[in-house]
Amino acid sequence: MNSHSQLTPPSIGIIIIGDEILSGKRSDKHLPKFIELLNERGLQLAWAEYVGDSPERITQVLARAFASGDVVFSCGGIGATPDDHTRQCAAQALGLPLVLQEQAKALILERMRDVALEQGVAFEPDRNDNVHRLNMGTFPQGAQIIHNPYNKIPGFTCQGVQQGMVHFVPGFPVMAWPMMQDKLDAYCQTWGAAPKRIEKSVIVFGGMEATLTPLMERIELQHAGIKVFSLPSVDHPKWGKHIELGVKGAEDQIETAFQALKDGLKPFSVELGPEMVR
Repeated sequence: MNSHSQLTPPSIGIIIIGDEILSGKRSDKHLPKFIELLNERGLQLAWAEYVGDSPERITQVLARAFASGDVVFSCGGIGATPDDHTRQCAAQALGLPLVLQEQAKALILERMRDVALEQGVAFEPDRNDNVHRLNMGTFPQGAQIIHNPYNKIPGFTCQGVQQGMVHFVPGFPVMAWPMMQDKLDAYCQTWGAAPKRIEKSVIVFGGMEATLTPLMERIELQHAGIKVFSLPSVDHPKWGKHIELGVKGAEDQIETAFQALKDGLKPFSVELGPEMVR
């Protein structure tokens, strides 16, 4: 990732693959965990996308990721069962052949050997089911492996022509989360420590978003790196009809921008309620 300057992390995205998520059979755990891992490192998620087990749609999503210039994590679909399409779709999106990656082959064989030893049976790498397992190590040509501390079956990383870097990990959280964490830690060594990002907001009664929009735009223009947000509610159980108006950005910038926002509200006929920091 030498194309990205230190302390200037690229946009970060996540793709979550699987019919079971879209059908509601399983609840997605990857998105909240990934946001947590990013927040711990002073990083922020730019986008997330869910896609079912459709090879055409997966290929389209991955093609966009490779062309984005972003750092992207893709969760799920890298096994060797009929509903696992991610490896093949990644190769198609890149226009590259699938090949058995030598490090992946060695790790998968090592895992087979470990299982045979645990079960007290002979290690038979040429047995049909074991030969089939090697498909889990066929990646787009040139892919680099991601080590899996849980069972050694690796994930992989590919880079697109537009510098979009996609890291492919399993759908199982017990495997995926340590792999994502290791990758993020490695990135932070390159990017440096990002400043802590927080948000500060105030409850506003009696205001309208359309009326407050010029103030919000002015705050963003006057305070580089600060984002202003408004969250209206008409039936909040505690505050009723109100707008939560706030700013988010680096910790060392937030106080000045928030004070400017509150000062800017003085000419309006609004009432200010509680303030919140997240």
